[in-house]
Amino acid sequence: MTQVNTVLGTIDSTELGAILLHEHLAISSAGIPQVFPQFMDKNVAREAGVQALDAAYAEGIRSYVDVTTMDLGRDMGVIKAIAEQSNVHVIIATGIWLDIPRALITGVTVDQLATAFVREIEVGIENTDIKAGVIKVATSEQGVTPANELVLRAASRAAIHTGVPISTHTSASAKVGNDQIAIFEDEGVNLKKVYIGHSDGTDDLEYLRGLGDKQCIIGMDTYGSGINWEERTAIVAALIEQGYETKLALSHDIALSSLRVPDQESTAPSNPDGICLISRKVLPRLRELGISDRSIETMMVAVGKNLFEGN
Repeated sequence: MTQVNTVLGTIDSTELGAILLHEHLAISSAGIPQVFPQFMDKNVAREAGVQALDAAYAEGIRSYVDVTTMDLGRDMGVIKAIAEQSNVHVIIATGIWLDIPRALITGVTVDQLATAFVREIEVGIENTDIKAGVIKVATSEQGVTPANELVLRAASRAAIHTGVPISTHTSASAKVGNDQIAIFEDEGVNLKKVYIGHSDGTDDLEYLRGLGDKQCIIGMDTYGSGINWEERTAIVAALIEQGYETKLALSHDIALSSLRVPDQESTAPSNPDGICLISRKVLPRLRELGISDRSIETMMVAVGKNLFEGN
């Protein structure tokens, strides 16, 4: 059993239940929610978050990992308000996505950045007592740049120090998950506590199997676009049939709210099911493809629990 940091305090890993491992409550850019609040309707963000989590809870989801980092405009007030009004456990991230602040690139060492991540895990984020439960990093299709390596190595050292898992953003078509893993291995990270995100961006089964063979979690997590979800599901089914059900996780990567002037016109979502798409469409399709309920429970429950426990 492992203690997991959530917005409302620690829970045991056995309490996680069915979990969505790669999602976003609200995104913008670093500093926007604090400096230019007129560009984000926080009431809309709160309402959208609570409504979405309530719907997900009704579909059986019990935990939700928000991998919105500081450079993605993480807003602690919005996050806390949503978590307080929801029955779903909300876990949030430290770390840095692709918009690495220039001051960090030129001004800090790997160990200094790792210490900053550790503080957000062990003490709290932005002068709150809310502690991060996962470390988010990102690598683009360009591969590991010097700045990106700084973040990856800092995340590795923070993960080793705290026992918190790492969740990544990747370009699967460029196979950059392999580049991330190489650094994590060099730093001595327990790869059972590494989640390689956006792996469903390719149908290269050899690449995907390779992630699983390294003991990482294969994040099939861009279902939120609603595009080609049937094709993605067929790939998931194929991987299950090849023995990778204990290394597969399903999620949406949906931003429930984003930077938007309150009176700006909105467009109809491409995925009207939101963060219930997996529950309502993907899991039934997997059953139609012959995947057992046991395998589905493994992906939705056991995989997330094992990620936090390192098993």
